[in-house]
Amino acid sequence: SLLTSMSFEEMLGYTTKNRKDAVITVGIVDKAGASFTVYGENATVLPNHEYIYEIGSITKTFTTSLLCKAIHEGKVKLADSIDRYLELPPKAYYPSLKRLVTHTSGYKSHYLNKQMVRNFLRGEKNLFYGISTEALNKKIGQVSLEDKDYPFAYSNFGLSVVGSALAGLYGSDFTTVMNDFIKFDLKLPNTAISDGTGDLQGYWRWNPDDGFIPAGAIVSTINDMMKYLQLHMREELPYLSMSHEPLARVSTAKRYEELGIRIDAAGIGWMIDAKNNLIWHNGGTSNFNSYLAFDKEKQLGVIILSNLPPNYRISATIMG
Repeated sequence: SLLTSMSFEEMLGYTTKNRKDAVITVGIVDKAGASFTVYGENATVLPNHEYIYEIGSITKTFTTSLLCKAIHEGKVKLADSIDRYLELPPKAYYPSLKRLVTHTSGYKSHYLNKQMVRNFLRGEKNLFYGISTEALNKKIGQVSLEDKDYPFAYSNFGLSVVGSALAGLYGSDFTTVMNDFIKFDLKLPNTAISDGTGDLQGYWRWNPDDGFIPAGAIVSTINDMMKYLQLHMREELPYLSMSHEPLARVSTAKRYEELGIRIDAAGIGWMIDAKNNLIWHNGGTSNFNSYLAFDKEKQLGVIILSNLPPNYRISATIMG
């Protein structure tokens, strides 16, 4: 209500007010090209340095972009059940890739396990740290779901299962498969699965074989993310366009709608705002939050990368 009447500049000013360590980078991509601005404390414009940000759950769109490549190559079908690509205990039903990428599989966001509790007690910022792919796959075998479209429920677990299936398909670990895809297909030189290093503070720790990497472990820079946005918006890699098609209907939650955030449908990993003609995703970790959206008709897109926690004042998603 008050938020929706604020301009972007006002939101930015409020969010960075007296916050000495704030570094928020905003990129705009349009027909003419791409440009970015870096903002610091009190919305001061800083030199155009490219910082390394955690992009959080925008990682999911990278995982599903790789899936689109595999579909395009005829290696996999959206209707395939995950037990085609993973060694799982025999069961009458396992969810399809389509249900996983649209968050309609019935999987919870995550399942509490001993490692998560240990992480919490040790003060580990990343609660998913150290949950191996093997542990994730074991959990898949333990969860029983019905063969139906469940109501949309955002699932880190479900998207991690997609990553695990892709690793199985390509016969390697997900970190290697994804880093190769980013380097050779997307051609983004400063984007990768995080190794915990960068020029900002508070990156999450990951082990290379962590099971939740496909849901949120990529780090990137503004130029790479603007290029990634262009790849999708301009469909420069033709197989990416299939990820933007609405596959499952969603009704936007009231609390989001009041903030102007809409999810009317889910594509292959992407959220679709039909009212505003936007394809978008956001991300948040302990110390970073991000937002990416584009309108294919207008050929206009925005990416916001912030080194502030998602619940700190106004998030990148609302500003975006």
